[in-house]
Amino acid sequence: MTKQKAAAKPKDRNNTIAQNRKARYNFYIEQDFEAGIVLCGTEVKSLRAGEANITDAYAEAKMGEIFLINAYIKEYEMGNRYNHEARRPRKLLLHRREVNKIAAAIQRKGKTLIPLSLYFNDKNRVKVKIGLASGKKAHDKRATEKERDWNREKSRLMKENR
Repeated sequence: MTKQKAAAKPKDRNNTIAQNRKARYNFYIEQDFEAGIVLCGTEVKSLRAGEANITDAYAEAKMGEIFLINAYIKEYEMGNRYNHEARRPRKLLLHRREVNKIAAAIQRKGKTLIPLSLYFNDKNRVKVKIGLASGKKAHDKRATEKERDWNREKSRLMKENR
């Protein structure tokens, strides 16, 4: 008889650093991309402590590159003179084909790039999930809210009928 190796279990930890929960409420997300981000050492240490906010952030295309604008990463307390600026523009790392596709969509169709989440991947690299989005009107937001409430009420009724 041969012994079988037990399958390695994936690490059960939450790798999400920050989420933009209002993005799906305020925008129609048509396509999303995973991008790397250029950071300095104190920014990574601050992200490991969970000190980030991407609620007011957006991304834009400049000179054939994509930059994350207005993302807040708190200054690292032990960083002394090598510390970073909290809201500096940060370059996103994408394939050239993706950059061209995003830049064309932003320019022609009036879309915008919204960061959806900031997280550590399985190799402990910081990644940003960005979405190519178009804005919702007020009546669209009301319809989304109405549908969400109806689904919640429907699931509540289904639970009671069991």
